[in-house]
Amino acid sequence: MRISLDQALSLRERGAVLVDVRTPAEYAEATLPGAVNIPLFTDGERAEIGTLYKQVGKQQARFRGIEIVSPRIPDYIRQAADLARQTDLPVIVFCWRGGERSRAMTSFFNLAGIPAKQVAGGHKAFRSHVLDYFDKADWGRILVLRGLTGVGKTAILKRLGAEGFPVIDLEGLANHRGSAFGNLGLPPQPGQKMFEALLWDALRKIAGDGYVLVEGESRHIGRVALPPRLHAAMQVEPSLWLQTSMENRVRCILDDYPARDEMKKEFERPILALKERLGGEMVERMLELLRAGKWDELTRELMMKYYDPLYRHTFPERRIDIDIDPFSGSLDPVRTAIGDILEGRYADPEEEGAA
Repeated sequence: MRISLDQALSLRERGAVLVDVRTPAEYAEATLPGAVNIPLFTDGERAEIGTLYKQVGKQQARFRGIEIVSPRIPDYIRQAADLARQTDLPVIVFCWRGGERSRAMTSFFNLAGIPAKQVAGGHKAFRSHVLDYFDKADWGRILVLRGLTGVGKTAILKRLGAEGFPVIDLEGLANHRGSAFGNLGLPPQPGQKMFEALLWDALRKIAGDGYVLVEGESRHIGRVALPPRLHAAMQVEPSLWLQTSMENRVRCILDDYPARDEMKKEFERPILALKERLGGEMVERMLELLRAGKWDELTRELMMKYYDPLYRHTFPERRIDIDIDPFSGSLDPVRTAIGDILEGRYADPEEEGAA
């Protein structure tokens, strides 16, 4: 009835359903990507049982757990039965360390005729697996799309992905656009552990002798951070430096905030945060543009006065400049540049000078 984490991940690849039986708070912090939460206990109940265990004893804690769980067993089984209809494979059950919670739920499912397996080591083993992956794994070459704010890196990445190019949307995984206004209008960011789990799930699909396209990011994307080895790997290859008109850049930025009029108040705080860099007079002008709903003008001001001066000095020396229309222009220049890097046709300016 118990299987190793490697066996569980193999079954997951084949379409097995994963059930996380930890509390809603534990599940919300981090889980195995794609797992469904059927909590054995609520957060409060787990705390109560833990207190009983420490202050009274193991037996009393178990009795209280059985008392809480017993009336819910039919509901647990119904939920598992609905999930089990999706596949002929056994349901994969895990808790924090592969202990009593997952063992109990696995037993309930099997007794009801729903094939189920318990993951030895639980989520703790998976977390160790993820950390080990980022510490030691070879995920192939990472080609990075870079450019000034609003050039359409995300739009181009999505177009390439739709054509079948290997793509990972780091900002999509992080639920953040990677800027001062990056979280406005988006769901809450995942925690660091969950972000790393999602990133593991995306990267592991890239063969060691393959490559993947990502968007250029600093180490931190909002409040989550890229693993150090991964961020370092993003600096190795020549950059694909995208360039487009200011008109396209404004359009790209505004397309990212479709409900901007409803979010006017939410834009005030990040604009005010620019006061130290831009000065009170400039920030007040930007707030006036915001209140008047002059979005095009505000966006241009932000790019010219804040984003461009901030990032212009970060131009990578090793880059291929690509003029592009992120909305309808041909992707041929990007495809050509990708091929040039992969086939070693990119000429490093420093090496040419040395020659």
